[in-house]
Amino acid sequence: MLDATRELPANLYRRKPAWRLLAIIGLLITLSGCSKQDDRHVIQLWHQMVVNERLFLNELVTEYEKQHPEIDVRLVFKDTEELRSSFQAAALAGVGPAIVYGPSDVLGAYHTMGIIADMTPWLDENARAKFKPGGLTYLPAKDGPQRDDSQNRDLVQVSDRFGNHLALVYNRKFVETPPQTVEELIEIGRRNTLDEDGNGRNERYGLVWNYEEPYFAVPFITGSGGWLFANEENTEPDLDTPQMVAALQLIDDLQRVHGIVPRGCDYETADSLFKSGNAAMIINGDWSWGDYLALERIDAAIAPLPIVTETGQPMGPMISPKGYSLNKNATPAQRDAAMQLITYLTSESSQRRALHSLRILPSRTALYDDPLLTQDPTLKASREQFEQGHLMPSGSEMRAVWDAMRPPYQAVLGGAISAKDAAAAMQANAEQAISLLQRDDQEIGGSWLWAALASATTLGLLFWQRRGLATLLPDMRRQPLAYLLVGPAIVLIFLTVVFPFFYNLLLSFSNMSLTHFQDWGFAGSQNYIDVLGDGQFYAVLLKTIIWTIVNVVFHVGIGILLAVALNGPIRGKAIYRVLLILPWAVPAYITALTWRSMFHLEYGAVNLLGNQLFGIPPVNWLGEATNAFIACIIANVWLGFPFMMVIALGGLQGIPQDMYEAARIDRASRWQQFRHITLPLLKPVLAPAATLGAIWTFNNLNVVWLVSNGGAPSNKTHILVSYVYKEVFNLYRYGYGAALSMIVFVILLAFCLVFLHRAKATENVYG
Repeated sequence: MLDATRELPANLYRRKPAWRLLAIIGLLITLSGCSKQDDRHVIQLWHQMVVNERLFLNELVTEYEKQHPEIDVRLVFKDTEELRSSFQAAALAGVGPAIVYGPSDVLGAYHTMGIIADMTPWLDENARAKFKPGGLTYLPAKDGPQRDDSQNRDLVQVSDRFGNHLALVYNRKFVETPPQTVEELIEIGRRNTLDEDGNGRNERYGLVWNYEEPYFAVPFITGSGGWLFANEENTEPDLDTPQMVAALQLIDDLQRVHGIVPRGCDYETADSLFKSGNAAMIINGDWSWGDYLALERIDAAIAPLPIVTETGQPMGPMISPKGYSLNKNATPAQRDAAMQLITYLTSESSQRRALHSLRILPSRTALYDDPLLTQDPTLKASREQFEQGHLMPSGSEMRAVWDAMRPPYQAVLGGAISAKDAAAAMQANAEQAISLLQRDDQEIGGSWLWAALASATTLGLLFWQRRGLATLLPDMRRQPLAYLLVGPAIVLIFLTVVFPFFYNLLLSFSNMSLTHFQDWGFAGSQNYIDVLGDGQFYAVLLKTIIWTIVNVVFHVGIGILLAVALNGPIRGKAIYRVLLILPWAVPAYITALTWRSMFHLEYGAVNLLGNQLFGIPPVNWLGEATNAFIACIIANVWLGFPFMMVIALGGLQGIPQDMYEAARIDRASRWQQFRHITLPLLKPVLAPAATLGAIWTFNNLNVVWLVSNGGAPSNKTHILVSYVYKEVFNLYRYGYGAALSMIVFVILLAFCLVFLHRAKATENVYG
């Protein structure tokens, strides 16, 4: 037979030079960059304002840009926690926005990290004197002698408002006159706590608020005569006091003794009950008042919190200024332009417009003569509450105190410990947390040894893959277009997987923390010693293993059961498949929050259905550690079984039917067919899927964090991934967190290798 290819042109199979394609791509890129150049000076501003505040800020910025056509202000919205973490990451890389806007409670961490600049050179003494006390936030200068005068303090924030303070919101349909004392609060609450249909469950409560978070307990602490710190510098916690015990006991009595507050009342429950008219009063912050006042079905009004009769002191909430800070990485030109913008946004005219438009308390003293502050009922009550409040400390110790208070505080509400024991535990936790937060691990010598070890390891890997590398370059010459097309994917994988992995490995041997955020260095194996020497690590690891095993067993078991059912001759198979895949198709965070609401002690669907259908008494799913952990498992099982069902169903449809026919001829039962045919033939499919499922479950932060509300109660529901998140972002222990995450990686790698080897998942099933 004649070889037809010999008759074709000889150059038909010659490959076109790759440089031609590269030239075309380069030309297109060049042409795309030939647009008109914008010579304006760009100023980025990151903020976390709500919608109406955002619109007002856009209006101010638009006017400013008209007055200064050389300036281009770019506004970027981020949630509060996202703003904090993103700004820290950007500042660590030496970039980020010129201006960052937010509350003052993060300034201590920013300042210690050295990522915000001193704004004093742009505001003279006369300009600074026009702000109310607290309107300008100062922190001790990082360099030079420490004295009390402002010349040796860094100005780290210029605020445009005061806010975030709690007050009493009441429904005038149920409460004619707001309570003046705690006794009146309790009496009004009792009158409005009603079981109208006599089913043993209250349809209306007298008082609701998010009593699960320590921030909402501060008014009770101040009203009892206490505070969180022992000194004006806000560096020494003072939590183990009789005043703290009295405050905790009062909060607990409101739900247990007086019964005017629903059990398990978190923020969402309180907000929903008040908005639906099922609560007479709510304690909430100024960020929520606008929503309540706008609702027509309730007649809401704002009043200051009452006085604690035993002490005669008002319940004073924390007051937090919100304002603008300057990125230390900004260039001198950017700083000058940014400070001009900040001066405009915080000017008297801008704040007066904000006062009338947003109904917020200004930071400039002159504006407190505005008639609106006495004529508007909401602003009048807000100002009175503001004057009774206490300025929130902006030092880094504040975050450690919140983290220390939360577990004992929730334990009191759950009835696990007494108020006195909780106060002592808070103090001990706070001292330990501040010690870890301020821990100064010094850089040690010998980094050259580890660098040499890393280099030797890299050379060893290159030598191990020398044959593959030897064939790579010639193959790239033969197929340049193929490598050009896969090049972007390789670069993306390197940037998102390879580089972060090795960077995390490097951090795990560093002293990177709050005190060494930018000047971190080599610390040896200290972080690994700290992790492996921490008894809590092993407790959390054991809980994580239980969490993973139970979830994967149920995922695979339910998945196989449903797959076998769907693979049989049943009607409506397509409909069942769609319905059963929905738990996996819906975003996980929505499902987790839905399950959290379903597990609520008094209003959750799980308890309501269990009581009505089976007479089962309500279970405190989220208020007790074991029950909360079980609730997380149930929610995660619901999320995970559809994936295993789809995998198993695909495997079942690939099994030859003649094997089942032969088994039936041999009188094999259904169980014997399942055991000797179905399971062995599904093993190559299910083993990798179960491995992936175990990895996902082991590292599943969403469900545990959202269902348990960040490890509640009392940090008893943490698994390793949520424990890492808490240690890193609450106490800024980046090196410790990196070491912990590397240990998690080693555990999962070892599990995968052992499991796949023991399961013989890669072997031929017929072999």
